[in-house]
Amino acid sequence: MGIYNVANMGDILSKNTYPGRGIVIGKTPDGSKAVFAYFIMGRSENSRNRIFIENGDDVVIHPFDASKVEDPSLIIYSPIRKLENKVIVTNGDQTDTVYDGLVSAKSFEEALRSRCFEPDAPNFTPRISGILEFCNSDFTYKMSILKSGDEKGSVCNRYTFEYTPINGLGHFIHTYNCDGNPIPTFTGEPERVEISDSIDEYAELLWNNLNEKNKISLYVRYIDLTDGSVENRMINKNA
Repeated sequence: MGIYNVANMGDILSKNTYPGRGIVIGKTPDGSKAVFAYFIMGRSENSRNRIFIENGDDVVIHPFDASKVEDPSLIIYSPIRKLENKVIVTNGDQTDTVYDGLVSAKSFEEALRSRCFEPDAPNFTPRISGILEFCNSDFTYKMSILKSGDEKGSVCNRYTFEYTPINGLGHFIHTYNCDGNPIPTFTGEPERVEISDSIDEYAELLWNNLNEKNKISLYVRYIDLTDGSVENRMINKNA
């Protein structure tokens, strides 16, 4: 296989029962829209007890049943926040870290240097993050993963990937390679994946191919690069 092959998201997701939490960022084939998607999955009752809620341009995660919340520290956060011409999407409360860092004139990378992987031994779940920056009717984007360098969680390795968008192409990064115990951390570069011109088609493709037992919520946003108009699709299994 060549290094420039592009995979179908449905094929990737249908073959993996537990990619964990995932971020996709890319551009529509017609070049008119920036695209990002974020989904969460869970294996425990605490993890599955969640829903996405829109709050203006931002998205927050709330417990579906507050009476069942065991430990909110790693499951309740704002995965999506907008700041001026930038949109931040992450799998944890580092969304706020990046947001506050940008306000303080720090870069995406500088802000994330203050964070590490999640303290959930033995999994040491990686923190994955993305940022889209819009300018002159186009955009650029970055993706980051902070993950343990060994099975003891003794060091944190930091990787940032910076992209110039290509029509019809997206990149997909997720917390885990697959299910397991402990769960194997994502390795390698973000995967090259296809993007659809239709937000409904793309949201359906993602949601229908996430593992039925483990999927929780999905959020997809298409942003028109000419006028900045936005289309969102949000799906909550618990709704």
